[in-house]
Amino acid sequence: MKYKKYFRKTSLKQKGDGEFFLKEVKKKKPKIFLEIGVFHGVTARNVCELLAQIHNDDFKYIGLDLFEESDENKSEIIPNTNFSNPFKQIYFQYIKRQNPYSIEAVKDLLKKFENNIHLIKGNSNFVLKKIDMNKVDYVFLDGGHDYKTVKNDLNCCSEVINNNGTILCDDYNLSYAPGVKKAIDEFVKQKNLKCEILLNSRFAKIEKN
Repeated sequence: MKYKKYFRKTSLKQKGDGEFFLKEVKKKKPKIFLEIGVFHGVTARNVCELLAQIHNDDFKYIGLDLFEESDENKSEIIPNTNFSNPFKQIYFQYIKRQNPYSIEAVKDLLKKFENNIHLIKGNSNFVLKKIDMNKVDYVFLDGGHDYKTVKNDLNCCSEVINNNGTILCDDYNLSYAPGVKKAIDEFVKQKNLKCEILLNSRFAKIEKN
């Protein structure tokens, strides 16, 4: 399956990265997928398209993000939401009249799957503790890149691993966010888990030993 960008920004922008990601998800065929760090919703749409191919209508996608840039969230590393392509800027500002990073814009992108999705606006440091992880079988972790945030997110998702699920972490070895690697390495060691580093150290796949 080809990873489509839907005229929006995505962290999986390098050629082949999106397809690699989708192949990893397809291996596990999850029915309840949690993405932490939705951004413009491009990965969410691709995941929903894939899961619909596998399970028809019998799947659920949960997406958690800040969905805004604010003083309260200034400590988190949020990808640049401005387009370098002026046509995209015009499209969203004057035609769609949307901020593509807003929860409303992401819902619009995912409206084809409105019965399968649940989007949550908030900081994962507080919101994740309220999510029932018992049935989640796949987590794509690409939210806050601060060490404490990543460690919190991993700890909150521990139950997914305990239930033989998978956590796939993005930006494992990102030079300007060393806290990601530190948090993942500590979590894996403390929990005695299997960690596979993939695609030139971009992804860390965590599963039971």
